[in-house]
Amino acid sequence: MKKLGQPALERISNSPLKIMKWITREKIKVDRVACPWLIRQFIDPQAEFLFLPHDTDWSKIDSGTVFDVPNCELGHNGQDVSFNSILKKYGLSDPALVLLGEIVRAADSHPRNPHSAGEGLRWIAHGFSELGLSDHKILEREFVVYDALYGECKRKLEKTFPRAKQISMFEIASTVH
Repeated sequence: MKKLGQPALERISNSPLKIMKWITREKIKVDRVACPWLIRQFIDPQAEFLFLPHDTDWSKIDSGTVFDVPNCELGHNGQDVSFNSILKKYGLSDPALVLLGEIVRAADSHPRNPHSAGEGLRWIAHGFSELGLSDHKILEREFVVYDALYGECKRKLEKTFPRAKQISMFEIASTVH
C-alpha cells in the first residue's frame, strides 16, 4: 500500500467499503511500528495502515482509527505511550504484552524508571529509519523484531514468574527490568 495524502484520505472517508483503517503519522519509529504489530497480532489481523504527513489535521479524520498522533485516545497519555493506550483500550492484559509495553515505553519516551531493553529497541528502530525504506517496508521487515521481543518477554516471565498468569500485569511491569 502506498502512502496516501489528503485526497486519498477523502476517498477513504467517502468510500462505501468499510475496511478497517488505522491511521498515524509517517516516518515511523518505535511506537508507530510496535502499535501496528500489536494491532495485527491481537486486534485486527486484516488491519490496513495509512501513514500521513505530520501536519495532517487529525480532527478531520472521520473514518478509521487514529493512533499515536496528538490529542487522540490511542496516543501518549501521561507516562503511557500509544502501545500502552491500545493495550488498555482493548483489554489486552497478557503479562508478556504488558512487559513489551514497558520496553516500548522506555524506547519511545523518557519514563522515570525505563526498562533496560528500551535503549536497544530505540537503536534498532532508528537504524531501520536510516535504511531509506517506506513506512510499509519498515513494518514488513521490523515486525519480526517484535515477534522476537514478545517471545523473549514470555520466556523471561515464565522463568522469573512461573505463575505469571496469576500475577497482576502492574506487578510484573514494575519488577522485571
